[in-house]
Amino acid sequence: MDVLISGASVAGPVLAYWLHRRGFRPVVVERTPELRVGLGGHAVDLFAPAMAVADRMGLVPALREADTRTGTLVLERDGRRATEVRLDTLVPALGADRHVEVMRGDLTTLLHRATRDDVEYVFGDSVATLAEDTSGVDVTFESGTRRRFALVVGADGLHSRIRELAFGPERRFTRYLGGYLAVFSLPNYRGLEGRTLLYNGVNRMAVLYPVHRTGQARAVLLFRRAQETAAHHRDREAQLRLVREEYAGEGWEVPRLLREMTGADDFYLDSISQVHLPSWSKGRVTLVGDAGYSPGPAVGGGTTLAMVAAYVLAHSLASAPGEHAAAFADYEARIGDYVRRCREAAPRALRNGVPRSAAQRAVSEASLRLLPRLPGWLSGRLLSRGVSAALSSFTLPD
Repeated sequence: MDVLISGASVAGPVLAYWLHRRGFRPVVVERTPELRVGLGGHAVDLFAPAMAVADRMGLVPALREADTRTGTLVLERDGRRATEVRLDTLVPALGADRHVEVMRGDLTTLLHRATRDDVEYVFGDSVATLAEDTSGVDVTFESGTRRRFALVVGADGLHSRIRELAFGPERRFTRYLGGYLAVFSLPNYRGLEGRTLLYNGVNRMAVLYPVHRTGQARAVLLFRRAQETAAHHRDREAQLRLVREEYAGEGWEVPRLLREMTGADDFYLDSISQVHLPSWSKGRVTLVGDAGYSPGPAVGGGTTLAMVAAYVLAHSLASAPGEHAAAFADYEARIGDYVRRCREAAPRALRNGVPRSAAQRAVSEASLRLLPRLPGWLSGRLLSRGVSAALSSFTLPD
């Protein structure tokens, strides 16, 4: 059975790996001209269920080697003494054996290496049209190529082309959570090693962390905005103006970060939005990862969810060979509660993580200083409803 998978980032290669092992013939198409390999992108967390998937793929030793090694959070503000806290004190799951933080580019590279000898990859192309009948789907690509597949899977992220073609316009399914995320590279001019710097403003925050082995750092700017901007998610100049306007007048390292942002060749900005559909499947087309149920970039752990969901989808398809409708129903039933838990936790993370007022900022910073001093049972109770707890709450099928 030939299966087209759109998207070569995380969910797509994981799905392709397991489909190939179960006798399917997956083809992965990716619109970018080449794989985003190396240490690009931002840092992503893999919690216990995703690590279980990686373990079954033999990738855990390589993931451990690629760990970002940033274990300390340093809260800084102009005129205030810095506060240092171990990250695994704030989020116990980060100190567990079944967790790793890696750069997204490292993860993408490892997943491609695990699949490139067995899976056909098509780079620099994307799906233009889908025409389904009772026995398959005729696909026309932007390049003009036409091919036929038994199934089509959208693993192409928040702005999924497959979702648009099969289900309808993006605006019908996305829910804006009230914030934006910007990420870009810059020199590690603070000489950071193993430390992440955090600055809290009102309705905005800035994070700076090192990328080991490169001499670079990543900046993350996360800010609230009541209304979603009309700027297109690929309009770089409009995005840069938006970030400058939001952070105008901020102190700390922010002026330097804004200057570095302008020249960054990997600048990325998008809204923090969720995807909600009544079903992730329609006929012979289904969705996996952010394309179907993004919990919210930066606040919802979409990378862990993508890896787990891709594994489950492959399991469901292999368990009902030739019966795609039954397989898709099984996939949605198995992953549904997990998706809902992750989506419910994400808005809380945005609400609690970015102070809305000077008073809330003061309380947040005091809590950060106090939390490591609390008894373990009490701090665990306070953190039990967080995103990491939701992401860890799934057991893979065998």
